[in-house]
Amino acid sequence: MKGTDGEQVQKEAHARRARRVSPARAREALAAIQRKRLSVDFLACSGEMGGEELTELGILFETVFRPGPATSSADTIEAVRRFVSRGAELILFAGGDGTARDVVAVVGTGVPVIGIPSGVKMHSAVFAQRPEEAADLLESFETSRATREVEVMDVDEESYRRGVLQARLYALAKVPDDVKHLQSSKAVYHSGTGDDEAEELGHFVAESMERGTYYILGPGSTTAAVTKHLGEAKTLLGVDVILDGKIVLQDASEESLLAILGKGFKAVVIVTPIGSQGFILGRGNQQISARVMKQVGSQNVWVIATPTKLAGTPILRVDTGDKELDETLRGRMRVLTGYRRKKLVPVQ
Repeated sequence: MKGTDGEQVQKEAHARRARRVSPARAREALAAIQRKRLSVDFLACSGEMGGEELTELGILFETVFRPGPATSSADTIEAVRRFVSRGAELILFAGGDGTARDVVAVVGTGVPVIGIPSGVKMHSAVFAQRPEEAADLLESFETSRATREVEVMDVDEESYRRGVLQARLYALAKVPDDVKHLQSSKAVYHSGTGDDEAEELGHFVAESMERGTYYILGPGSTTAAVTKHLGEAKTLLGVDVILDGKIVLQDASEESLLAILGKGFKAVVIVTPIGSQGFILGRGNQQISARVMKQVGSQNVWVIATPTKLAGTPILRVDTGDKELDETLRGRMRVLTGYRRKKLVPVQ
């Protein structure tokens, strides 16, 4: 659904049997903090806004806000106000760019923040690379108290669902000064040769496709260059499936991808990294989930990127939520960069 900002969209997500991601990812981050034995006093909300996860892990905390049964961004804002009034030195939250906006709307650059990545849109530079790395960021802050200002980005979800990405700088936030464990904000590339590079790459990938194989194409203008050579119109910000040169499924969900894969046909996943951040799985393409990847097989992943994009993306990253799967993808991966051209790039 390309985001769940707003009450009506959340109701629709529940109607589509959406699974909540934030609780599990919050537990991963909190368990990592627990393992590091950091000296942290937690202020938290009750119930599903943090209290449940802390209680499950046996972490002591003080409840400063009790939300109602149906939570919203207003609850996030009120919770952060309570944290600030109680002298919180750092705000730890789980969510995406919408949640980051709500948090920063209260604290600005006055209180450092760390985002546990668990949204659909995560273009902002406040998020840990992976949930467990939130503990590394907290440890860095506890040790040095050094911080820096970064960008909080967000996109218009209605436009996003129509295939138009309109990202803008929303605010500045303060984060621990630890580049290693924080993702950067999404970069947009402009180059006089960029279109030519994408056209060459799209031509080669389209030419390399075999009949009888399902090709699952992730979002992005780079993957759209592939369908352009096939004479098909790709869902720019969604996941499409190609069979024998034709799009057979547009804007696919995890459920619809699993239905195709359940038929036993060979499949290949084609993805392109998010510029600068380097994520090939786990950001903006959650439809290609760990369950989908296990059906496809990590050996059947094609990563494509133009030389211009790759120049600013020296490391690829994966964050599917399945640690064993992520481990099979790490190491070095061949990235298709042009016609019969490849480059080995490290994957973390």
